[in-house]
Amino acid sequence: MGKMTVVSWVTLFGMVLLAVLPPLFLMNGQAFYMDLATRLVILGIAAVSLNLILGFGGMVSFGHAAFIGLGAYAVGIPAHHATWGGFDLIASYNGFLHLGLAISISALFALITGAISLRTKGVYFIMITMAFGQMAFFLFQSLDVYNGDDGLTIDVRSEFPLINLDEPLQLYILSYVSLVGVMLLVRMIVNSRFGMVLQGAKGNNERMLTLGYNTYFYRLTAYVISGAMCGYAGFLLGNFTTFISPDMMHWTRSGELMFMVILGGASTLFGPVLGSSVFILVEEILSSFTIFWHLPFGLMLIGLVLFIRGGLMGLFKSKGR
Repeated sequence: MGKMTVVSWVTLFGMVLLAVLPPLFLMNGQAFYMDLATRLVILGIAAVSLNLILGFGGMVSFGHAAFIGLGAYAVGIPAHHATWGGFDLIASYNGFLHLGLAISISALFALITGAISLRTKGVYFIMITMAFGQMAFFLFQSLDVYNGDDGLTIDVRSEFPLINLDEPLQLYILSYVSLVGVMLLVRMIVNSRFGMVLQGAKGNNERMLTLGYNTYFYRLTAYVISGAMCGYAGFLLGNFTTFISPDMMHWTRSGELMFMVILGGASTLFGPVLGSSVFILVEEILSSFTIFWHLPFGLMLIGLVLFIRGGLMGLFKSKGR
């Protein structure tokens, strides 16, 4: 076993903190910090999924929040119809049904939009992914049956045989285990032959084509996997907030996800989780002091991106060297 690097120690320390602190907060009656940690971990899953295509694949998607919204609505819509007597009551609250819908619909949406978007590159890819994301946003905004822009309240969370998502600790444990699983999955993908081709296409697509690799297929597959993982994060977020709205799909939410990845360090395993943690914590601290917190927050984030190469994980790498 090789010697652990500074980045490895930071990753281990961060994951241990996320495992230990939230349950301690809950035991001490500080439910607010428990909720903050749950939101942080769920958005960390979404950021890790985006990092697969952004950091390792070089695909700058500006519509990734659409997958979060699709995953959340996969929970809310069946529950809504059960409330109004539309579907079978038991099936409408079935967590496996919600989970299957969230992943499959997000993967299908990623397959269709990715097949079109990946025909372009550069700024055109950015704009077309944002356009698809906004299409999903305006679609759900126009659906009056699901309250449109006013959003949809989830009366009953997804039900599983051995897990009660109404219990904050159990929901957090599920979210944390899911984060670990997604990180390990991304690590396995990146270190596989598939991941090497994906990273090679990011560095020099023409050379990979010359070597005989169908980089379009590899990129599209990565895009679908990323969309499915982000849809799963939406499934968790819908159960956490018990309220969903088209605002979850807006392009500004996609921008926040992208910033989390860049802030923590793209093309690193723990970077997106660190970025989402810093993003949410700094946002929460500044908003407690002033309603005009956006200005200092924006300036702080711009400064971090400009002067810390490779994000926060890049800072730890340089310290290690």
